[in-house]
Amino acid sequence: MKIFKDSSEFKKDKKTVITVGSFDGLHIGHQKILKKLLELSKEINGTSVLLTFEPHPRSVIAKDFNLKILTTLDEKKLYLEKFGIDNLIVQNFTLEFSQMTSEEFIKKILVNDIGVSHIVIGHDHKFGKDRLGDEEKLKEFGRQHNFNVTSVEAEMIDGQIVSSTKIRKALNEGNIEKVNLFLGRNYKISGKIVEGTKRGRELGFPTANIKLHDERKAIPKNGVYVVSCVLKNKNYYGVMNIGIRPTFENNNQTTLEVNLFDFNRNVYGEDIEVKFIKYIRDEKKFESKEDLINQIRLDIKTAKEIIEGIN
Repeated sequence: MKIFKDSSEFKKDKKTVITVGSFDGLHIGHQKILKKLLELSKEINGTSVLLTFEPHPRSVIAKDFNLKILTTLDEKKLYLEKFGIDNLIVQNFTLEFSQMTSEEFIKKILVNDIGVSHIVIGHDHKFGKDRLGDEEKLKEFGRQHNFNVTSVEAEMIDGQIVSSTKIRKALNEGNIEKVNLFLGRNYKISGKIVEGTKRGRELGFPTANIKLHDERKAIPKNGVYVVSCVLKNKNYYGVMNIGIRPTFENNNQTTLEVNLFDFNRNVYGEDIEVKFIKYIRDEKKFESKEDLINQIRLDIKTAKEIIEGIN
C-alpha cells in the first residue's frame, strides 16, 4: 500500500476509485464500504484510494471537544494494508481546510489532484464546509465532472446501525462484547510498559503498567477485563484493571495495568498490545488488603474460566 501525506502527492489517475472519510474504528460498516471500493476498482482494472483525515475533523472544528479515537493512524495503516487497499492519502485537517466548500473539495482534491472515476460513500456521508455536501450533491458534481457515485447501505446488527459513535458509547459502558461485535475484531490498545508503584507485586500479583502510545486513544470504562496481550512477539492472557486504584490511591489518575498469567519478568520499556475479550466487574474500593487479594484471586479464576470457554 502506498501512503501519501497530501492529495497533491498522488499521481493523477483517471482509473481511480475512491472513498473519503475519517474511518475511525474501521468497523464492519466501514469494511462494507472498503469491499465495494475494491470490487469496483477491480471491475475497471483501476486503483483503490482511501482518503482520510489527520487529526480527526471533530477534534479540530470543535476545539473544546475531547474526542477519543478508536484507531490510531498507525493502526489504520495496518488494517487498510491487510484489507488490500492500494493507496492511502492522509490529508492534514486544519481549520483552513475545514473552510473548503463541498464544490471546492470535489474540484481541487478529487478531480484535479486525484482524477477520480468513481466515488464510494457510506449511507450518511457528508462533506465540505458545514457538511453541506451529501449524496445528491455528489451525484450532481459527478454529472459535471464525469465520475460515478455509489452509496453503500448501513450495516445493521440487532436493528442498530453500526457506527463509531455507538462503539465509543459501548466502550464508555464497558460493553466490550458489543464493541468487538461492531468492530468485527477485538478492540485493542497499545503502549509502553513503565514503572508503577509496584503495588501489585506487593500483593503477590505483579502487573505491567502501560503508557499509551497515543493519548487520544479511547479506553474502556474503569473496571476489570479479561485480555489477551502480545509482548515481545509472544501471546499471553491476563486480567487488566483500568481505574484509579481507590483502595490505595487518592489522586483520581487513571492507570492501565495488566497481570499476565504465567509471566514474571522485568519488561520495563517494552511495547505491549492489549486486546479486550470480556468485562468482569466494576472497579471498587476494598476495606482491607486481604479483601483485595481475595477479589484478585477470584478475578483470575473467572478470567481463566472465560478463556477456557473460548479456546
